[in-house]
Amino acid sequence: MVRLINAVVAGAVSLATAVYAADKIVAECGAGLGNCPSSKPCCSQYGQCGIGGFCLGGCDPKHSATINSCVPAPVCKSKKHTFNTLDRIMDKTKYLGDPSTADWVADGKAMNHDGQLLLTMAPETVGTVLASTTYVWYGKISATLKTSRGKGVVSAFILLSDMKDEVDFEWIGVDLETTQTNYYFQGIPDYDNGGNITLSDTYNNFHTYEIDWTPEQITWSVDGQVGRTLKKSDTYNSTTKVYDYPQTPSRVQLSLWPGGLASNSEGTINWAGGEIDWNSQDIQDNGYYYVTFKDVSVQCYDPPSDAKKTGSKSYIYDNVAGLEGNVVISDKGTILKSFLGSGTNMTADKPKVSSTGTKDTKNTKDDTEEVEEVETVPGSTGAGFGSNSVQENDSGSSNTGSSDTSSSGTSSGSSSSSSSSSNEFSQGSASNSNSSEAANIRVLKGSMLAIVVALAGVMVL
Repeated sequence: MVRLINAVVAGAVSLATAVYAADKIVAECGAGLGNCPSSKPCCSQYGQCGIGGFCLGGCDPKHSATINSCVPAPVCKSKKHTFNTLDRIMDKTKYLGDPSTADWVADGKAMNHDGQLLLTMAPETVGTVLASTTYVWYGKISATLKTSRGKGVVSAFILLSDMKDEVDFEWIGVDLETTQTNYYFQGIPDYDNGGNITLSDTYNNFHTYEIDWTPEQITWSVDGQVGRTLKKSDTYNSTTKVYDYPQTPSRVQLSLWPGGLASNSEGTINWAGGEIDWNSQDIQDNGYYYVTFKDVSVQCYDPPSDAKKTGSKSYIYDNVAGLEGNVVISDKGTILKSFLGSGTNMTADKPKVSSTGTKDTKNTKDDTEEVEEVETVPGSTGAGFGSNSVQENDSGSSNTGSSDTSSSGTSSGSSSSSSSSSNEFSQGSASNSNSSEAANIRVLKGSMLAIVVALAGVMVL
């Protein structure tokens, strides 16, 4: 059992608790809701409209203002990810689309312990999610991990595309002998898509879970043994004349979330094994639930032989049908200059600040207020044009990093201090060392993970 009773744990619990919210975010875009308006053109993964971060990973081209509103997605890069430090994990309030600066974007609380990654969930929070900064369009993806445990506690390792294609491994904390597998096509709930794999204690034992995804089939394996295979040919929908098969570029997502949150639907709570116990032995011992990742490996496969190619840098779509044949490999850039940008205005910059600290007089008060009212980071309000995150080291001191909004879009948020400062990833909802460049981050009536919970509830009802 992990015991980290020190200043780092205290910081993890207090900051994670700060992101808890009583109210769920109301979806504005998506199936049945329509598209985002041009004033806030990007539909985030969780159905909110905005600019900046809303237009990056997870942006839904089908329900944004136009198919080009989302920023192009960085192409697949083969890599084995280990977690001796958290230097390659970046706060969502700092990432501007440059995958050279980070491998993962985080929402919640990720920590390092003995060279392994912990995703944590403290009382009254909605857990933690990490999403890869590059996409996979077919490949072999594996994760070696120990799950969390307990009623209502859900661990997950999934692939999720901007078109809502999805391939899942999930674990319910009351059943440590089973991994659930599932898939979805464009987010359409089909209750016959699931399948289980039996294995030994997932909490105390590391297992390697692998998704082998090709244009023809998906194979789910555990510790090198195939547990399930899905053939594309078996997913043909005779009504729509389409294969209901995951087929579009996807991000890798690692997460821990409370399926048994009391405010969730009864169906979700029952599926998750009951209402979560915020006074369990794990909470008493550690202050949080946690899932442990040893490593994640991505091996990219070649794109389909008939794939459309105009370059080699990014994935875009040429039609909102969102099928394999609508994916284009392009040379379009993936980096925003600031959080005021979108896929159709990548170079939008924050208002210039004079030497006296005032905004450029060419921006009238009314214009500035109108810009700042548009959300720029999913799950935050008043996020403005960028934000600094805070990393706490073992001694309780902190290092702040500023967001670089130069034309390269590179963020300078990595800590340059000793390796001990990388032992904790902080959500970045606290201090901001330059208020003239970025407004303070506040939670928008719920973390974006609250919508994960809501979506999961829809899928299991």
